Amino acid sequence: MHQISATNTALTTSSDLQRRLRALSRYGRLLTRYLRPEWPRMALLAVILAGMIAVDVTTPLLAARFLDQATSGGAVRALIVLALATMAIALVGQGLGVAETYVAEYVGWVATNALRADLLAHLFRLDATFHTAHTPGELIERVDGDVATLARFFSRFVVYVLGNALLMLGVLALLFGVNWRIGLALGAFVALAALAMLRIRAVATPAWAGERQASAEFYGFVGEYLAGLEDIRSSGAGAFVLRRCAEVMRVWLAVTRRAAMWGYGLAATSQGLFALGTAAAFAISAALFTSGALTIGTVYLVFQYTEMLRQPAEKIRHELQDLQKADASLGRVEALLATTPRLSDGPGAALPPGPLSVALDHVSFAYAAHAPVLRDVSVRVEPGRVLGIVGPTGGGKTTLTRLLPRFYDPSSGVVRLGGVDPRMVAISGVRARIGLVTQEVRILDASVRDNLTLFDDTVPDDRIRAVLETLGLGDWLRALPHGLDTQVGHGAAGLSAGQAQVLACARVFLRDPAIVILDEASARLDPATERLVHTALGRLLEGRTGIVIAHRLATLAYADDILVLEDGQVREHGPRLSLAADPASRFAALLRAAAADVAGQDADVDEITDQQVAAREVTL
Repeated sequence: MHQISATNTALTTSSDLQRRLRALSRYGRLLTRYLRPEWPRMALLAVILAGMIAVDVTTPLLAARFLDQATSGGAVRALIVLALATMAIALVGQGLGVAETYVAEYVGWVATNALRADLLAHLFRLDATFHTAHTPGELIERVDGDVATLARFFSRFVVYVLGNALLMLGVLALLFGVNWRIGLALGAFVALAALAMLRIRAVATPAWAGERQASAEFYGFVGEYLAGLEDIRSSGAGAFVLRRCAEVMRVWLAVTRRAAMWGYGLAATSQGLFALGTAAAFAISAALFTSGALTIGTVYLVFQYTEMLRQPAEKIRHELQDLQKADASLGRVEALLATTPRLSDGPGAALPPGPLSVALDHVSFAYAAHAPVLRDVSVRVEPGRVLGIVGPTGGGKTTLTRLLPRFYDPSSGVVRLGGVDPRMVAISGVRARIGLVTQEVRILDASVRDNLTLFDDTVPDDRIRAVLETLGLGDWLRALPHGLDTQVGHGAAGLSAGQAQVLACARVFLRDPAIVILDEASARLDPATERLVHTALGRLLEGRTGIVIAHRLATLAYADDILVLEDGQVREHGPRLSLAADPASRFAALLRAAAADVAGQDADVDEITDQQVAAREVTL
């Protein structure tokens, strides 16, 4: 029985050792990757810290010498010199402290910003399935909040821990030199405090991991409800949101309190042990002073060095307490970086130039197992032709178009662009050839120029102006107070829904893609504004292969062919005019339903009958 217990203990010890070695390896990789470019500043930080340690050690020596000379009747001139030297060293220490703060903060910001950039680039590479499963607020907290807790770890942890550890060893050596009994007593308490801090840190790390997760969930909640602010206000759901907010914060408070209590336990343990050590040192010093073995200056030196032992120990404790948070955040950052996209980059095949054909060959797709959205879809769009997709909501129309730029890959079957499987092409190469315009237009808080070029400085202004003229926004541009430099977005010049949609078309126009996807691009517009957008859409589709999703059938005037998609299956596919002229076709039935809906209303008459839709085709 004793043998089994001993074996279990040994296995546990070995497991703990392996876990700690893995943790050290993680820290080492992280520090090496992000601090290697900053090694000159890290070296400067080490020199500054060494200077601060030298100041800390020298100041008590000068003060002790001053006391001994003052009590023994030393010369006034010597006392003045010692006092001035002490003041000068103190000023040097203050200057070094300022320099240390500046360099450490700089290194911390540079390293954490590099990590933020890597995380953001990684999020861009992750597929749409991942982003659907995580709220924007949660991801913001992981990119910013978790990384922010690593700032001190990057800037100070290694230098501070090593520097203060060396300071403690040096002070203990000096105390042993003064008297071995004092050095032994304080050395024992330092060892006990170090073991206690390491043990508490290991236990507290999971609690801080829970705190970081609770923080991410809170910010995810805030982001989600702020995005739906209008719906919440209009439905009178404010009380529900506040109640839900209180529940989320209550959970966050409980987790944070648990983690903080471990931090307080770490502080109390450290301070309690050093208080006992200080009391022991005072008792021994008093006894030695009474016996005449120590001078009053040496007793003062012992007192100062005892306090100096406490200070680096407290600094190390602070670093370990921060390491608890950093360890939890590091685990979450590593988990995010370890998340692999479901979409693998292609080997680099090239798509042919010019307008591309689009072909789906027996394509099926499901977001979740056993819930297919597309079922054995086969369709082909010739280069330069426009396919209109209609059907009921939830029929798979948007999902089909998202397979083309490889936001998702089909569960079965093959998508081909220009006869090439896009899985054989680099994802960036596929998306560079496809333009997407949806009803949800994102206007950035930036200038008109940056909104159109998405911060690509290589696009000349003359081309931007020409595109806006082509799309019917020339007068609007000339009316802006600062032209292309006019700020739009939140807190700046606003845009109407139609102008925003035309700007979205202009973004795509500047990229000159081979395929254009229009997903309900004019669904939310009034008829007058819709005509403005339709002009832009028509110019955008000229000479390009187009995929148009529309519930408002007027948008389908640009379509050469129609695909009726219901329940993820192809119900009808053929030339638009032929289907519109066939009374038995599903498309003709949709036209008749649209005509019935608007009958008797003062609506756009071009939307009412199939003959008028055909007439619109002629005028276009």
